[in-house]
Parts: sequence; C-alpha cells; structure tokens
Amino acid sequence: MLHLVAHLRGLVLLIALTLCISASSYGQTGTITGTVTDGKGPLANATVHIEHTNKGGYTNAQGRFTLEIVPGNHTVLISYVGYTAQRKTVTVSAGQTTTLDVTLETSTTMNELVVLGSRSLPRTQTETPVPVDVIDIKRIAADAPQVSINQILNYVAPSFSSGTQTVADGTDHIDPASLRGLGPDQVLVLVNGKRRYNTALVNVNGSFGRGAVGTDMNAIPTSAIDRIEILRDGAAAQYGSDAIAGVINIILKSTVNRLNVNVTTGANVTSQADDNMDGQTVQTGVNYGVPLGAKDGYINFGGSYDYRNYTNRSGPWTGAIYRTYPGGVDKTDSFLVANNITRNDIRMRAGQSKLRSAQLFVNASIPLENNAEVYFFGGIGYRNGNAAGVYRLPHDSRNVMEIYPLGFLPEIHSDIYDRSFAAGIRGNLGDWKVDFSNTYGRNEFGFKVENSLNASLGKASPTRFTCGGPIFTQNTTNVDFSRRFDVLEGLDIAFGAEHRFEQYELVAGAENSYTDYGRARKIGVDANGKDILIPDPQGSVNTVFGPDGTPRAGGAQVFPGFRPENAIRATRSAISGYVDVEANFSSAFLLGGALRFENYNDFGSTLNGKLTARYKLSERTALRASASTGFRAPSLHQRFYSSTSTLFVDGVPYEVGTFTNDSRPAQLLGIPQLKPEKSKSISAGFTSTFGKFSLTLDGYFTHIDDRIVYTDQFSGNNADTASAVDKEIYQLLSLANANRAAFFANAINSETKGVDLVLTYSTKLGGGTLRADLSGTYSYTQRVGQIKASEKLKGKENIYFSRASRIYLERTVPREKVNLTLSYNIGKFNAFLRNVHFGTVEEATNDPAFFQTYSAKVVTDVAVGYKLTPALKLSIGSNNVFDVYPDLVANPANTTNNQFRYSRRATQFGYNGRFLFARLELNL
Repeated sequence: MLHLVAHLRGLVLLIALTLCISASSYGQTGTITGTVTDGKGPLANATVHIEHTNKGGYTNAQGRFTLEIVPGNHTVLISYVGYTAQRKTVTVSAGQTTTLDVTLETSTTMNELVVLGSRSLPRTQTETPVPVDVIDIKRIAADAPQVSINQILNYVAPSFSSGTQTVADGTDHIDPASLRGLGPDQVLVLVNGKRRYNTALVNVNGSFGRGAVGTDMNAIPTSAIDRIEILRDGAAAQYGSDAIAGVINIILKSTVNRLNVNVTTGANVTSQADDNMDGQTVQTGVNYGVPLGAKDGYINFGGSYDYRNYTNRSGPWTGAIYRTYPGGVDKTDSFLVANNITRNDIRMRAGQSKLRSAQLFVNASIPLENNAEVYFFGGIGYRNGNAAGVYRLPHDSRNVMEIYPLGFLPEIHSDIYDRSFAAGIRGNLGDWKVDFSNTYGRNEFGFKVENSLNASLGKASPTRFTCGGPIFTQNTTNVDFSRRFDVLEGLDIAFGAEHRFEQYELVAGAENSYTDYGRARKIGVDANGKDILIPDPQGSVNTVFGPDGTPRAGGAQVFPGFRPENAIRATRSAISGYVDVEANFSSAFLLGGALRFENYNDFGSTLNGKLTARYKLSERTALRASASTGFRAPSLHQRFYSSTSTLFVDGVPYEVGTFTNDSRPAQLLGIPQLKPEKSKSISAGFTSTFGKFSLTLDGYFTHIDDRIVYTDQFSGNNADTASAVDKEIYQLLSLANANRAAFFANAINSETKGVDLVLTYSTKLGGGTLRADLSGTYSYTQRVGQIKASEKLKGKENIYFSRASRIYLERTVPREKVNLTLSYNIGKFNAFLRNVHFGTVEEATNDPAFFQTYSAKVVTDVAVGYKLTPALKLSIGSNNVFDVYPDLVANPANTTNNQFRYSRRATQFGYNGRFLFARLELNL
C-alpha cells in the first residue's frame, strides 16, 4: 500500500509540473473570450466548446470563459441546463482576442448538453448515443412540492422509483431507489462525475430493495445541486461496478456572489390523519459562493436543515388487547374501562418516520496557468430518525407490566453520519486532457432503541438501549486521459485507471441490548432429580417466562443489538483500467466502444465491454443503439452482515438471524460463497426535434445472471424424528437468539425489458411561456430459469427464493409510470400542474389468502408562484391535491390487527395523502 501511495504522489507531481509548462508545446494561437448570461445575471458552469475540436470548457463564477484556439473560422456551441443552446460562428486571428458575449433564453426543448455516458465532447440530449435525462433541480425545487432528491426524481424522471418505507428498521430512514425496475444497488451514483459511496445499511426487512445496498442521495442538500444527469443504459464497462441499470450524476452548484435562501414548510392535510393533519415538514436551504483568487476561481457552499414529522395511517387495534392467565381469557373491555382508554389508544405508527437532518456541502475550483485547475468538493451530514415498531400488548410475554401497564410502542432511533471529500487536478498534458483525483466517503449508521425493554430482565430492565450499527468507508483514486484526434470527422479516445478501497464495519451494541438473561446451562442433576442450572446467556434452558407461559424474549424489543459475534471489520481493494473510443465516421454516423478490466482481491477479475452507435437521419432526427456486458460486485455488506431481529411474516413475528455465507448454518445448507452478478444489455432508440417538440423513445433489455437475493427464513427442528442437520440448525439458531435463519445468495437469473418515452413542448402563449413535459416508462422484470439451490435444499426452493421474494423483485414498484407536467410563466407569475400515473403493484406474500393487486392511481400536484419583489418569490401548492390513497389491504388478517391498513410491502406512491406547502425563496 505504501508503494502505491508513493507512486501516486509521484504521478501527482509529474502532472502538476507538466500542467504548468504545457503552454510551450503550442504554436501561435488566438483567443476567444466572453460572458454567458441569462439577461439577468451571469451563468456559472455553462458549457462552451468549439465544434469538431477537443477545445472546450465551462464558464466561471462570473459567467466568463477563455479558450485558446488555432486561427480560422470556428463554430462555438454554448449551452446551459434549462436554456436554449446557441451556436455562434467566429473568426479567430493569430495573437488576437475575439470577444463573444451570449445571452441564453429559457429552453423550449430537450437540447441541454450532457457529458454523462461519453468521455468525448458534450452533446445535446437528442444527439447522445444513449438516453440521458437532464433534471434542472434549481427550477424544479422552486416549483414542485417535493424537497428531497429521491422524491423529486420519483415524480420527474420516467424510469426512477423511490418511496418512504414503514416499519422496516433502518430502511425507514433511507429511501431505496430503483432505475428501470432494477435494484437500488444496480445503479451507480456519481457526484461531479466521481463515484459516490454506498450507505452502510443493508435492507433486510420487508420492503422494496430487500437484500440490497443503495446510495443515499438524500444526504446531499438540494440547495447545493445545480442539475442531475440520469444515464438510462448499462454502463459498467465505462464506470465500473453497480452501473447495470444506469448512472446518476449529481452536479453541484458553482455560482458566486449570489445568495439563495429557500424555506419550505407544509403538512399532510388529509382525512386519514389524526385531527386531519400530520407529517409537518420544514426545509431550509441556503446557497452562497465566494470568488477565489485572481483567476475567477470559486468556492460554493450549500446547506440545509430538514425536519419531517411522522405520519400515521394505522387504525384502532382489533382483537384482544388484554388477556388473563391461565386460559388466556379476553378481558379487553374491562381493561379499557379500568384504564380510561379506548382501542384507538392502542395502536402503532404506520407511515413515514420522523426525521431531523442537517447537511453542508462545498464545491470549489482554483484555476492555474494554462487552463489547468485544482478542484475539490464534499460535505458532512447528520440525520436522526425515529420509527416505531409493532405495539407490544400489556399481557404479551415481551412486555413487563410493572414498566408498561398499558403495553408499549417501541421506537428505533438512528444516528446517521455522512462525510465525503474529493480533490483533484485537471488540465492539459500536451494535446491530452488529464484528470487526477481522489474521492473519500464514509457513512455511519448507529441504532438506538427507546421506549422499549429487555423482557428477560423483568422490571429491572432499562427502557433505552444502544444497539450498535454498520460503518462503510470507500476511497477511490482515478487518473483519466482524453483527447480528440482530427481523424474522420473526429476521433475521441479516453483511457484511465482506478484504485478503490472499501471497508465495512459492524459495531456491537451494549450487552443489555442483545443478551437473554433468562437463559441457563444445565450442569447436572441434584439428589431430588431436579436439574442443576447456572445462569448462562448462551445456555439452552429458558428460566424466565411470561404470563402466558412462553419464555421472556431477550434483547431490546423491536431491534436487538448487534452481538459481539456479529462485529466485524472487513476490507477489500479493486484495481481497474478502461479504454473508451468514439469515432465520428461522418457528421451523421457515430460509433463508440468501451472496454474495462477490474480485479478484486476477494473474488477475482472481470472484463466488460460496450458498443454504441448513432446515425442522424437528418439534423433533427437520429437513431441510436447500444449493447454491453456488465457486472456488480457483491457488496461487503452482503458478504459480512449478520444479526438477529424481529421480522413479521404475514403478520406473525419471528426472531430471524442473518448469517454470513461462511457460517456453520450456511455450510449445513450448502449455500456457497457470493460471486458477482453478470449482465448483458441492449437498447435502441429514436430521437427527434420537430418544431417546438422534442422526442426520445428508447427500448431496452437486460439479462442478469447470478442475481444476489436475500433468502426467506429457514428453520431447524428439534423433534426426535428430525434429521441431524435440522437439529444442529435448531441449536445454532437458539444460541443466536433466533428461531429462523436467512442468507444472501446468488439464487436466480432475471430479465428486464421496457421502453422509455420523453416528449417536451414549449411555446409563447399570451405574453408568457407554456412548457409541457410528457414522460412515460414501462418496465417488466421477471425471474428466468431455475432457482439455483444446492442439493441439500432440494424441496426447499420455495424458501431459498419464495413467491414473496419474487414479488419484491418484480412487482412492488409500478411497471408503468406516466408523468405529464405543465408549467406557465408570465411576468411575476408562474403556475405548475403535474399528473403522475402510478401503475399497479402486488402484495409480497407467500400466503394465497393475502394475494392482492393494488390498482393504478393518478396523483396530481399543483403550485402557483408570485414574485413579491425581484428578489423574493412566494409559492404555494400541494402534492396529491385530491387526497388519493392506494387501495386498502383487502384481507383483515393481513393488517396485523388493523395496523397496516395500507400495504407496507408495495412501493407505489406512499400513503400519506394530501400534502400542502408554502415556499419562500430569496435570491440576492
């Protein structure tokens, strides 16, 4: 490792030195300089490039740019997201400076320049060989009701799906997301083009993305984001692991001397809420930039503070609330009267969790000589979450009535810390563009349990517990080279290398959070024939029992702490190299190819490739296609995570242990070590700009081999007739405080096919501008082939990959989603109307009595805004203005005593109901 660091330091010095002296390699040139504005002020980070050359760059914080170019006539293309790109022809003379000032107008079609998906010069969306969406976060955040990145994209991006989860442990506090119907860990997230780290949390509870490890985009404040590019195509051959479904690139703001303060407040005002209102929300976002140095550098700060209250859509508890023993006689009515309460006082919280968070991000650039720059960006964040579990009834053996006479609602609290920092230097090395960078990220997820108890301690139990949690760290070092050759109509070549280091830690909780103090070990028999027992948390004999005669549960109720045997610190490293070539054979025909080799020290090597093509039928119409292979390395979380927790399966609670693949239970069941997922993808599409319309239509197909899933629960058996294997599994689970076991396994192959449509239209209307955006997606995912179970699991394939697991994979997010957005701007006034059609989803269950398909729904958002002054704007509006809810769960037996009236397994659009908001935006 030290040897590698020494080489990297040497490479940094070499590049820095070369960047400083590279001007001597150029002959006599001319200069193009100018300013890009929107008529009101400068546009920072606008793209400026000379067509058919490798010359280009971005405007600085004052909107200025300077480019050196050989003398002659040149066409300059200037673009900025949300504005109409302009082409300007200029004549450059040797040793002379030509001034080009440009004012961009609001975009009417999809012609923003994008860099994602290609390492050549930027292209407009309708000219890219693969589909790329450009989401103008500044504009959308000013108009739309949503404030977090996942929810903004869920209502805007055609093939992006995300939703808040409920009663899903840590997943309540981090929203899993999907692209093109694939898993949260099959989309790669970049920030300013650099790989973002994954969250430390692995989702093992009953919700979408079960078994996956995603990226927490909500940890980046909206106020720090300029725009988001979404590449809807397999790109592992270009960007590495995780990019099977595509890539999301978050581009940070770079403006200076502009203060933006955005305060949004609102609540769910709906008949389903207690007192008709809950879910109160406040977000305050601030952005400000400061010039750096004498060469128009910048440092931009973006921060936010968010508060979100919980929502609750559970009903009054049905069935027995209090029983007396022996016999378990239902004494609910007299119990309620004696305590002056009603059934409505005995209920859980089914809805979004309560959150408080704060984030601060920075983005900076320091120009050097000869068009080089040093850059850095990163941020820190903290989030505190509060989610509830299932209510513990008074007579339950998991409750101690001396502590909670009425029972209790246990709460999972999370402390989530994020830290990231990236720095690099880029510039020219002769005719080559060079970018050397290092990116560090760390996510820490600490669990606490409050309003709970360890029932095995009886009335001596505390009510708060520290339960430990996971930590994930990633460090990525990149060096990238790119150049355009004047061959054919332009030949772009890029190559580079990457080293990535990852570390996964699982920290044990406090002893009382996981220990069963009611266990004992038998050491003999006394003279009266009675067992001689000594207290031993690892013993097999239960000594403490509840009123119903069942053993008192050990560990913190709702989320037992991680045990010392769960604790681990695992690391791995990977090195990779890539080459990326794009050839413009003519002004109409482009052909590209990429090849990437990666080697991981824990499972070996992989080689992947990609081909892309685009053919222009005219200046406004083109065909495009791609074919690629890809991979996703199993995460360290999936390899080394282990725990014991309470899971509810069709309303029945089980203490489920998750065991690693090298554990004894995994060996007994023949579950092999994890290996990478491998994919094959093809896509083809059509793009066109006709009049005031722009259109992209793309179809795709993705086949994934050896897809990693989280199995259902295996259980042992201690009956005299049970097999030796089942008896050993039973004993192992008992020692782990569990009665069932689950694992991560390469269990299946899958196929995903679909189509995406994006259509935009804009026109002048009545002195203002009307813009319409229509987007739609249809994605169909299914398991193909046999379940890959071992010989020891013959006959248990329905546990290895159950029907519920298949539904989580295929049908808990809508297959189809259609979005129609209308916006109108005139003078100081703007109006916003959006309808989103969410398709059907299914209940993830193994019980035929609970099978249910939830019908499609349309959710409507509205907002109006008015500029009180040139610097101050007020907006009011609503998400889900018609208070639409998903279908109710049909079978009362599947509601956990009327608590889950709406499905918690299917991710459609949530069940919070109508949300009303007001927003005040200050721009100085």
